Amino acid sequence: MATVNLKINGKDVQAEAGQTILEAARANGIHIPTLCYLKDITKSGACRVCLVEVKNGRALLSACTTPVAEGMEVFTNSERALKGRKNSVELIMSNHNKNCLSCKRNQNCELQTLCEELGVRENKFEGEHTKPTFEDASPGIVRDTSKCVLCGRCIDTCKKVQGLGILGLQNRGFNTKVGPVLDKGFNDVNCMQCGQCVINCPVGALTEKEDIHFVIDALNDPNKTVIVQTAPAVRASLGEEFGMPIGTNVTGKMAAALRACGFDRVYDTNFGADLTIMEEGTELLKRISDGGTLPMFTSCSPGWIKFIEYQYPELLPHLSSAKSPHMMFGAIVKSYWAEKNGIDPKDIYVVSVMPCIAKKSEIIRPECKTGEYVDVDAVLTTRECGRLIKMFGIDWEELADEGFDQDLMGEYTGAGVIFGATGGVMEAALRTVKQKLDGKTLEEVDFMACRGMDGVKEAEVEVGGKTLKIAIASSMTAAKPLLEAVKAGESPYVFIEIMGCPGGCINGGGQSIIPASKKNGKMGYGYKELRMKALYDEDISMPLRVSCDNSQVQQLYKDFLGEPGSEKAEELLHTSYSPKDKFNVF
Repeated sequence: MATVNLKINGKDVQAEAGQTILEAARANGIHIPTLCYLKDITKSGACRVCLVEVKNGRALLSACTTPVAEGMEVFTNSERALKGRKNSVELIMSNHNKNCLSCKRNQNCELQTLCEELGVRENKFEGEHTKPTFEDASPGIVRDTSKCVLCGRCIDTCKKVQGLGILGLQNRGFNTKVGPVLDKGFNDVNCMQCGQCVINCPVGALTEKEDIHFVIDALNDPNKTVIVQTAPAVRASLGEEFGMPIGTNVTGKMAAALRACGFDRVYDTNFGADLTIMEEGTELLKRISDGGTLPMFTSCSPGWIKFIEYQYPELLPHLSSAKSPHMMFGAIVKSYWAEKNGIDPKDIYVVSVMPCIAKKSEIIRPECKTGEYVDVDAVLTTRECGRLIKMFGIDWEELADEGFDQDLMGEYTGAGVIFGATGGVMEAALRTVKQKLDGKTLEEVDFMACRGMDGVKEAEVEVGGKTLKIAIASSMTAAKPLLEAVKAGESPYVFIEIMGCPGGCINGGGQSIIPASKKNGKMGYGYKELRMKALYDEDISMPLRVSCDNSQVQQLYKDFLGEPGSEKAEELLHTSYSPKDKFNVF
């Protein structure tokens, strides 16, 4: 790769030909603030916050769009550059809702940080504000255009990461706003509710719909037995809500904090993950032996489920009918657990702490209701869980580690833990399927081909004397080629894992929000890999690492379900899906 010699702030640096000034500066430890820039997704220069001065240049240039050139001299902190940046931020603030104290993004807002860094202390430009839109009709996402800075990050994330493009700029000039087509609501278009737009929004224009108040009401109801379960990816992110390093595993503190909040039982969704593998693995084996629809797709990600219902309804027969782990957990709590504890299911309130915004829409799906009861009553994102703990006045730093409750549904394996990373569901399934078909305890449980951050991973695995071809994808742009091949009847695979969010649940729309500068800069480089490592480290430390070895899951089948795929299991642990209209805007 050819190199380019240039100076930044008087320092001789080298950059790769084709790099932008911003990329060259960051590679050499020089900070240039940004707002609209999102590495590998957006670099429009629209916000004008990354302005720099180039020697002999007539105007300030946006660092994120200007390529480096041989002999170029760049000044990132000249009086002219700083004044230009400050002016850009002041203009943005002139049309911004400044109710920062009541905003969910208070103290984790990129615009707020810019104001602090650039010394914006007063409202320099006062005047009329663009007429705002406030929309909270969807189960998971709230849109407040009074806080939008028109950076376009949500638009490009939806288009380039998920391949949907449901968001765009509406109107022109002063009346410009961001929203779904015709300024309709998220419920009126083919939105996955994945929340990638939310975690990539720099301000509070897009946030999750908060359900904390419902949970608090249940905790204060003496007639309710309130049970909480936590998804595997939450432990790798929740600590960030309390200032801990990215990827810190906080399993023990999390369990202690939730117990201190007053939950009657604190469980891990990993039990449900192990149960999911038993059902999904059995379903796969049955499809292989009976000539069923192949390849089989995983069905744990509700964002992915909404995507296939909208975009590829003809491929629905390929979906596993297994419910996701937290829904299975809820169904078993309100049947088996309730029976064993002599509690009427109507008096049980199940709360799921999830890394995912789409789980909020999953729990209200009519297909996921078991009998007269919903499986799960409320979903809190990782961020909401952090707020709940703070609201209850619990001193996170002083919490001693505690374990999950162990009665009936407290045991889990390492296979359940890795569900939170892309490839984790596939690896967990392969462990159980291989052990079952080989008829002996696995000597090697690590399927390394399933790991890593590539958008698509492919492998051949020897199972029961047969070679199975498998594939793994996370994000819908990565999944589309696999889906098109299946649609064309050209797919060589037997089993395909698809997750809605890039990297899987560790990067779910409900996880802790990392500012773009820390995601891509030195401080937060590889944040997804750090969270992923936390899960694999816990997996390695577990005494049991194969789902079918979970003794409480075995007891559940013995006492209640009969066997995987039984009539009882089908009733409680499986569901169905149906095509959805792509657009309902007229």
